[in-house]
Order: sequence, then C-alpha cells, then structure tokens
Amino acid sequence: MTATAALLAFTLAAAILTITPGLDTALVLRTAAVEGGRRALMAGLGVCAGCLIWGAIAALGLGSLLAVSTLAYDTLRICAAAYLFYLGAKLLWRTLPGRGSGAGIPPAGMPAAASPQAQAAPVPASASATGWFLRGCLTNALNPKVGIFYITFLPQFIPAGADVLRFSLLLATVHAIVGLLWFALLVAATRPLARWLSRPAVMRGLDRATGAVFIAFGLRLALEKR
Repeated sequence: MTATAALLAFTLAAAILTITPGLDTALVLRTAAVEGGRRALMAGLGVCAGCLIWGAIAALGLGSLLAVSTLAYDTLRICAAAYLFYLGAKLLWRTLPGRGSGAGIPPAGMPAAASPQAQAAPVPASASATGWFLRGCLTNALNPKVGIFYITFLPQFIPAGADVLRFSLLLATVHAIVGLLWFALLVAATRPLARWLSRPAVMRGLDRATGAVFIAFGLRLALEKR
C-alpha cells in the first residue's frame, strides 16, 4: 500500500468512526446547545488534542504498555471513569431546583407571574472556553480504549518502509482534522435552533440527558472487565 492509498483509506475509516455517535459527540452537542458555539468548538478542539496525544504515545511505543500491563490499563480506566462520573454529576447538580441564579423566587410584593425570575433563569456557563478545551482533552486522553484503538488501528495504515513515528503522527493529525470538521458541522447544525435551545427548560433537559450519558459511560468503564 502506497502512502497516498494509506492516507485515503485511513481518512475514510476515521470519518466513519468520527461520525459514529459517542461520548465526544454528546459532549460537543450539549456544549453547543447550552453554552454556545465557541465553547463547543473549544471542547471539540480539546477532543482532537486528545487524539494527537494518543497518536504521539502510540507512535513512540509507550501505548503498548496499556496492551500488556493490566495495572496500567486499570489505573487509567478508573481515572477516566471517575472523571466522567464527576462531569456527569456536576451537570446533574446544576439542574436541581434552586441551583440557578435565584430561579422561581419573585421579589416581595410582585406576583409570581410578573416576576422576571418566574421565567426560570438560564443555566449559567459551567466553564470558560479554556475549561471546555481541557474537558474535551481529558475526556479523550484519559480513555484507555482510545489508547488501545490507536495502538491496534494505526499500524494497519502505515505502509512498508515509512517512518513509523512521522507517519503515525500524520495519521493522528488527519484524525484530529476530520474530528474538528465534524464538530464544526455539529455546532453549525445547532445554530438554527439556538433560540429554542436557549430556553431554560430545554437547557436543563439537555444537561440532565448529557449528565446521565456521562455517568453511564463512566460506570460502564469502571465495571468493564478486560
């Protein structure tokens, strides 16, 4: 297989894997719907940075440690599960009654229907753009399944005679670019629905759904037997 053929084949495979619904897609969609396109793109950029980290680790051969060491794999697995559970619990906590900025409590002497708070104050931003970048990056970088994927998947697309380190990094970069394009498309798709998605009730519903997804992924990772 030539270098060009390998790149084309990997790009197609990476595109299929990227658009498959998963934790990264849920993270970006929720952030775009609730906290805006900029933070969502930063979260997506963080996810892509996590791909580059794993690509570098796999290229350097360090990732093989996960494949042979149960202790290393389990340690990373538990850390990832705890982090996902933390993110999910934090999202669910923000949706509890009274966690908004004084929602539902009208000023003295003002009827509840006339109170601005009666419209339920919007859910406040849970992190800055930089914070969402770090969340996206950690969500990917702490996931041992991504590491195992890179260790087993990338070598299949490295042509004979190619520099393993450089070509592995190139493939990881291609994966990151494909992912970033997909996340940009997701963010753009939420813009026509921005007004509806900005409703407090909808935002809280999205937070609850995404928080539940995060916790489910975390529990699945924690209970997984290798």
